[in-house]
Amino acid sequence: MKTTRLIIVAVGGQGNLLASRILGEASLLSGIPIRMSEIHGMAQRGGVVESALVFGDAESTIISDGEADVLVGFEPSETLRALNKCNSGTTVITNLSPLPPFTVAIGKGIYPDLGMLQELIRAKTKRLIAFDATALAKEAGNVMSVNMVLLGALLQTGILPLSADNVKEAITVRTGKFAEFNIKAFELGFSSAKLS
Repeated sequence: MKTTRLIIVAVGGQGNLLASRILGEASLLSGIPIRMSEIHGMAQRGGVVESALVFGDAESTIISDGEADVLVGFEPSETLRALNKCNSGTTVITNLSPLPPFTVAIGKGIYPDLGMLQELIRAKTKRLIAFDATALAKEAGNVMSVNMVLLGALLQTGILPLSADNVKEAITVRTGKFAEFNIKAFELGFSSAKLS
């Protein structure tokens, strides 16, 4: 089986770990080997959370610089920060709704221009799918469903060896009473990526 390497980056509290667990559950339902690891960088204080998922036959969860097949960013500047994991064949999916860090809020930092950010990503990678996932999560009925919107966009690319049905089943299992909002968010992300 072909190995597919996925990096997911987010700010603490955006649901990166839940998204990773859903993909893990969907992989088990599909009979697809998966290895996962997570890095928590001050996540409780709004710091970065990074997940590495390797689908297929692999010995390690380490995704070195230039090895990611797919990068999913829940926050635009974190997507840019993880660009070193990409190569000219990588697909990047990013939310365009920023969550500026504390340093920007107090005037000690500058948030990158979203247009320039997209140009930098396009110059280094094969494909960029960039949209306001936060707006779609709100449309689905829960602003906290940004992660599900981005999972839908990810599944639409066809890069992962998973079916949308198995991911939806994993969403239902993992999110319980919030499954209805999350499935709707997933479907909105799936449709949005189709248009990109």
